[in-house]
Amino acid sequence: MSDLIHCITNPIAMNLSANVVLALGAKPIMAEHPDEVKEITETASALLLNLGNISTTRMEAMKISLSAALKKDIPVVIDAVGVSCSGLRRRFFFELNSFIDACRKMSLEQDTEGEDLKLLIKGNYSEIKSLFDETYRGKGVDAQENIDFSSVTEISMKLSEQLNAAILATGKRDVMSFAGKVLINDSGHPMMSLVTGTGCALGASCARFLAKEQSLHAVAKSCSLFGIAGEKAYEKVLEKEKRVGTGSFQAAFLDELFFLYEDSQKAENLQVCRR
Repeated sequence: MSDLIHCITNPIAMNLSANVVLALGAKPIMAEHPDEVKEITETASALLLNLGNISTTRMEAMKISLSAALKKDIPVVIDAVGVSCSGLRRRFFFELNSFIDACRKMSLEQDTEGEDLKLLIKGNYSEIKSLFDETYRGKGVDAQENIDFSSVTEISMKLSEQLNAAILATGKRDVMSFAGKVLINDSGHPMMSLVTGTGCALGASCARFLAKEQSLHAVAKSCSLFGIAGEKAYEKVLEKEKRVGTGSFQAAFLDELFFLYEDSQKAENLQVCRR
């Protein structure tokens, strides 16, 4: 039976995220009504909470789903979209994090250390920096270009320890930190940033991989597969059409993601860099 990935995400990214989960061999469900999300989360293999295009209804639903996931020990991905430009989203993120801390303290069985990864905090360089430095502000939901790689690596490591969670900082080089370890992903293509919802769909991909294996390596495998699919998609469209548009690129990206995942041997042998 396929893993069910419960995604409470923004409507801008909903369709692409669902198709990414399907391409990765799992089943997506995008339920967000507060009266049904507890029941649905309890049957899921992973939960994605995406703060993009936030609404009162989704905020309420996220709290209910998060509670259900924590009680069932289901891995959770929180995609901190826009926290660098929105005080509302930043406050809500830390409200969710405080709730997680409270649940951990109440549960004697919760393993909050070691290799068992149950919580992943995802964001671009600006969003991760904003979670670490409350005085930092960005412009819009895109990462600011003046944040250097070494700085975000250090911030990710410190934030991981501070929040007792894995951190994924996305950019030209993706940085993943957890339990004192850091992994780097260099795959990807600039064209990916021109398709709306691609970053949010990566969060859904991470949730799908964490449903199978709760480890930092699973997050790295998700990022690697995603990036390689983008590279292959660009090359394929360019070879066929002699130039690449965003529409043809998106279709080719989903195809390549599907093909890469279908080839299980290649997927298992994806290389990630260790620091």
